[in-house]
Amino acid sequence: MSKPRRVLILGAAGRDFHNFNTVYRDNPAFKVVAFTATQIPDIAGRRYPLALAGGLYPNGIPIFDEADLDEVIRREKPDVAVFSYSDVTYEHIGHLASRCIALGVDFELLGADKTMLRSSKPVIAITAVRTGAGKSQTTRYISSILKKLGVKVVAIRHPMPYGDLAKQACQRFAAYSDLDLHECTIEEREEYEPHIDNGFVIYSGVDYERIIRSAEAEADVILWDGGNNDLPFYASDLHICIADPHRAGHELLYHPGEANFRRADLIVINKCDTAKEADIALIEANAAKLNPKATVLRANSPVTCERPELVKGRKVLVIEDGPTLTHGSMTFGAGVVAAKAAGAAEIVDPSPYAVASIAATYRKYPNAKGILPAMGYGDAQIRDLEATIAATPCDVVLSATPIDITRVLKVDKPMVRASYELTETVPGQLEAAVREALASRPGPRVPEPTALAGARA
Repeated sequence: MSKPRRVLILGAAGRDFHNFNTVYRDNPAFKVVAFTATQIPDIAGRRYPLALAGGLYPNGIPIFDEADLDEVIRREKPDVAVFSYSDVTYEHIGHLASRCIALGVDFELLGADKTMLRSSKPVIAITAVRTGAGKSQTTRYISSILKKLGVKVVAIRHPMPYGDLAKQACQRFAAYSDLDLHECTIEEREEYEPHIDNGFVIYSGVDYERIIRSAEAEADVILWDGGNNDLPFYASDLHICIADPHRAGHELLYHPGEANFRRADLIVINKCDTAKEADIALIEANAAKLNPKATVLRANSPVTCERPELVKGRKVLVIEDGPTLTHGSMTFGAGVVAAKAAGAAEIVDPSPYAVASIAATYRKYPNAKGILPAMGYGDAQIRDLEATIAATPCDVVLSATPIDITRVLKVDKPMVRASYELTETVPGQLEAAVREALASRPGPRVPEPTALAGARA
């Protein structure tokens, strides 16, 4: 027998583990020698455990920092490096490929279908061209449509396994107590809490075969809530990709966002209420070239600020969703929109007052300066975030994260929240797409639109 091919998986605690589970685990043709990690703090230095790695890896698999890639290649002697994370430029991938090739190692990306699991239930997948385009609000919007149609929906979220990987293999969230039980980070809470608020069950974890089988037992329809701009983990009956006109053209520049843009059945151009017409038109033109079979529609993302009178004329510290500002590379989000609309006298830059890991975040992502990313990947970083808020001289804190951040830290100043939801510019188009997808395969029966209208009347 030939020797197994030695594989190094370049990841960020998400897609990399899924690629391993679906392609390499229990496959004697390959020997995964290590993972590397980036984007997410405190992942390197751990091991992918035996409980998840399978019998071919009795000692688990080490995880090293991607910054040490050259050293890892020289030590572990892989035959191939498999790129397995998301929301990066093609230039970024090219430089990694060059580092590997220069050291004699092949460089690969896996095909989209190879890692997609199949479900016995209809699957609707929500993806995006970039982090922060509006996946989560679209997922909530679609779940509300399904609820109105009398369909029981369970959401499955892209992995965020930042704790004990074996304990996080399959997580189910149906109440706030589940968030505490699983010791969720701020980023995890931002994704799970809104689903709980809307009365839906959401799963996440590491082992997505186990997750989908558990979800199927209590769902009529599976709703894939993607992370970053990653591809779905499940073959879908309706693939929706969110495009962002505030970053028009990025659908051609970032991996794997372009792949989602090319594969999608439906492209939603979000945030049209705050975007330039020329930028919206550019995305429509790119869709016509790259994915002419897709339906393209426009949507708005109106921002609502509670108690705007506390913001008007005040010095305001704005807190935004963390990943949108970090690897999403945005310079502002819904919080800045809300603060300006409410008449803030000044948006205070917190970066001079940033503490420890928050200061490190600004050094790594200088585009985030001027606003505060809600970083909280562990207790220490949550305390750093809390201390940064306390040190910033402002009259009021405006939080535009999807959660009540005071559940995890203390804010010693008046605080207001901003929220945002998806609205269609032409109502009913998304419901029509959902109905068509559900009709395309055996599954739940939904009432006709006329019957629903009569019931509402």
